[in-house]
Amino acid sequence: MSSILALLAIAVDRYLRVKIPLRYKTVVTPRRAAVAIAGCWILSFVVGLTPMFGWNNLNAVERAWAANGSVGEPVIKCEFEKVISMEYMVYFNFFVWVLPPLLLMVLIYLEVFYLIRKQLNKKVSASSGDPQKYYGKELKIAKSLALILFLFALSWLPLHIFNCITLFCPSCHKPTILIYIAIFLTHGNSAMNPIVYAFRIQKFRVTFLKIWNNHFRCQPAPAVDEDPPEERPDD
Repeated sequence: MSSILALLAIAVDRYLRVKIPLRYKTVVTPRRAAVAIAGCWILSFVVGLTPMFGWNNLNAVERAWAANGSVGEPVIKCEFEKVISMEYMVYFNFFVWVLPPLLLMVLIYLEVFYLIRKQLNKKVSASSGDPQKYYGKELKIAKSLALILFLFALSWLPLHIFNCITLFCPSCHKPTILIYIAIFLTHGNSAMNPIVYAFRIQKFRVTFLKIWNNHFRCQPAPAVDEDPPEERPDD
């Protein structure tokens, strides 16, 4: 949950950088950024902990336990679909907190690419500075973030589709191997992002090299030129 909210916040940030580059620093202040980050974490906790507040299968398990004539506390088999409500996973988690933000981010990045291409296709006058360099850099970053969004969708949609099948077609056969692959993809998504960041964004690559050399090799990081300060296009 926190991942998709973070991706949405990043998408909005890139959109503002391209849409209002001259006013970006006055709109996206450190305080507002901190509030946005805190909001993402709080919302993630609320959505993720909702099953612990009662939206789970405990009542169904208790009814089945009583129907079998058993006494005492019900014995709950520790399996995901046994304890987590599929109504919660599909209607609340997927249809509210995954699918709409995913579609919104697709629209945002389409608009970002459109705005960047529009600016890059403009003729640059001698007195206008070098906005093409700025938008060229933004295009590179947007491509990297769009790749991360694609990998997120590729990693999480299969499992959500299986959840939809479980809810809407309980009698349908779901190959176990495909379920395992879908679960593996969700776990593997966390390992994909650092690799993409490291290969596509130089500042992340430099930071990773510093961490690797300082904390694992116990050596000073090699001198690597970082990206130059961001440039703002003139009017």
